[in-house]
Amino acid sequence: MLATARIRAAHNGRTTTLPLLHSDGPFHLRRLRSRHGPARVGVIGAMSAPLGGDRLALDVVLGARAELEVTTGAATIALRGPSAGPATYDVRVTVGEHASLHWLPHPLISTRGSTLHQSHRVDLAPTSRLLWREEQLLGRTAEPPGHLSTRLTVRRDGRPLLDQHTAYGDPAPAWDGPAGLGPHRAVGQLLVVDPLLSPEHEPLLVGDDPAADCAVLAPLADGPALLATAVAGTPARLRALLDLCLARAGRT
Repeated sequence: MLATARIRAAHNGRTTTLPLLHSDGPFHLRRLRSRHGPARVGVIGAMSAPLGGDRLALDVVLGARAELEVTTGAATIALRGPSAGPATYDVRVTVGEHASLHWLPHPLISTRGSTLHQSHRVDLAPTSRLLWREEQLLGRTAEPPGHLSTRLTVRRDGRPLLDQHTAYGDPAPAWDGPAGLGPHRAVGQLLVVDPLLSPEHEPLLVGDDPAADCAVLAPLADGPALLATAVAGTPARLRALLDLCLARAGRT
């Protein structure tokens, strides 16, 4: 399957509007009721995806001063498909001047036999704000994961801010070893970019027991940005850690 969905958000002088919601393939885009001011869009799965061999893309553009929250209707489940080839899911995001994006999907679940290459490319203006949360669950109950490769690339004012690549499941080497995830099967990260962030943040270990579920919250070198990386035994515990990191970052 080849499919590309598109979201366009703009500010009309009073509020954020959505001049374009283009659904395609498994992506059904739906306007949601605003809760705290920003416009909200839900990405609803219209069919099982991503499957092996799928080529999926989501393109999101926020104009100047637009405020948008993007979420999903449920977890995204990577499944083995009729094709032996990998599935790809590419997300391209552009956030304009004084615009704000909250990217808050439900977890991605990598199931036995699946292969998914996922990439996110985010381009920020110098005055734009970003709250980006990613959560992955490696395998369903009592099953090993498939192969999951993810890459997050963020540029601010044309300069690299973050370029992070991770790979889990065979044939990725040592992903479940003591220097990797160990026994944890829920992993996630939270990125906050805001020109108003305090420059005095220091790296912080979040969690009662570093040998168990824990997270690290640290500033990025080139920009007003904080990155939290968390590992946990369950999705609920992972979400709790990321929420705690968000509170420690001074954002609600």
